[in-house]
Amino acid sequence: MENIDSKKDVDYSDLNSSEGQEKNKKIMRRLVICVVILFIGFAGNAFLTGLKKPPAVAKPKDTTIGVEVMKVKAEDIQVTITGYGEAKPIDIVTVSSEVSGRIVSVHPRLEVGEVLNKNDIIFRVDDRDYIASANEARSVVNQSKNSILRLKKQFEIDTKRKQTLARNADISKSEYKRVKKLYEKNRVGSRSSVDAREQAYNQARDLLDQMDQSLELFPIMIKEAENGLSAAKARLDRAETALSRCTVKAQLTSRIKAVSIENGQFVAPGAGLITLSNDSTLEIRVPIDSRDASKWLEFTGSSANKSLAWFNDLKHVKCKIEWTEAKSGDSWSGTIHRVVEFNKNTRTIILAVRVPAEEAISGNGLPLVEGMFCKIKIPGKTIKNVIRVPRWAVTFDGRVYTSVNNRLKTKKVEIARNEEDKTFVSTGLNSGDIVIITRLVDPLEKSLLSTTTKQ
Repeated sequence: MENIDSKKDVDYSDLNSSEGQEKNKKIMRRLVICVVILFIGFAGNAFLTGLKKPPAVAKPKDTTIGVEVMKVKAEDIQVTITGYGEAKPIDIVTVSSEVSGRIVSVHPRLEVGEVLNKNDIIFRVDDRDYIASANEARSVVNQSKNSILRLKKQFEIDTKRKQTLARNADISKSEYKRVKKLYEKNRVGSRSSVDAREQAYNQARDLLDQMDQSLELFPIMIKEAENGLSAAKARLDRAETALSRCTVKAQLTSRIKAVSIENGQFVAPGAGLITLSNDSTLEIRVPIDSRDASKWLEFTGSSANKSLAWFNDLKHVKCKIEWTEAKSGDSWSGTIHRVVEFNKNTRTIILAVRVPAEEAISGNGLPLVEGMFCKIKIPGKTIKNVIRVPRWAVTFDGRVYTSVNNRLKTKKVEIARNEEDKTFVSTGLNSGDIVIITRLVDPLEKSLLSTTTKQ
């Protein structure tokens, strides 16, 4: 038994050893095959690569940018300050009745928008009561005049009577002295005759004193009568003035803005009935930035009134006025008249620009009228030796693209002023420079340019 088992053990070990060897041989064959395949692959790739020709090397070409350019030059340019404002007439008057009464007639063209000439009758108030009052006052004046004439005539007559009374008093005095002397020295006559002569003298003297008193009062009485005449004349003037106010006339040639009156209507003093606009001169109040005013607005520097801290020496220059809604390009001319105010909230100076009627109706288009919102161009000081370029030719950070030998070159500039679509450059550009006026976005420096000169 033991031998049999031992034989079996030997046979199994031999079997296991032969199987392992076979397995190792298979692995080796596989590895050899893989190496051979990889070698063949690399060899084939090298062979195929060797068959290829390398591509030709292309030389890089410059990209050309088409731009529009302009040749610039230095010049002296007068600054234009731009502002906006509404045209309004200088005088707007509300007409009211100064007397009470019923309207008996109105102007036949009393409508909004119509034009009244100077001294045209606008309306009339019933004047019968005022005529009666004027006649009554006139009668009192005439009565006062007659009273003064009567007093003056009486003064003249009494002045002459005084001479007669004075003579009578002298005669009575002489007769009294004569009779008294005869009686006292010569005992001629009687005491009763002396007393009678004395009494006659006293009466004559009393009449003379009364006349003196009356003559002294006459100037006072005449003065009182003259004062009464002045008062009567004042009442007459008031009555005639009230009568004249029953007829209301246009003081100036003016346009009717508003009407609230009808024929037959009862009116009271002070009630606004008609609004008239004097369009002979229009005024536009234009706010401008205080910095522009201080830097560019022209002042003469020779103010006539040195005692007032105000803009008294503003130069009255001509301005160009354009209606913002006009498409035809019509414009009018106005003149700076004064500084209206300095607005501390907006930091602006408000200028008054006046336009006379003859200028407002000039041109072939619409006239300049009240209510038009206008653009005003005010000429200011002159900037010396600056270069004018389109505003879009300067970048937001102050750079300008120029063309030098058809290559793009960037220049840093300083801006003296911007005006609408123009920029005035003070430094950074020179006369003769060619400036690119086409809008470019981050172009490459020294890019090749194809330029077209702006005409």
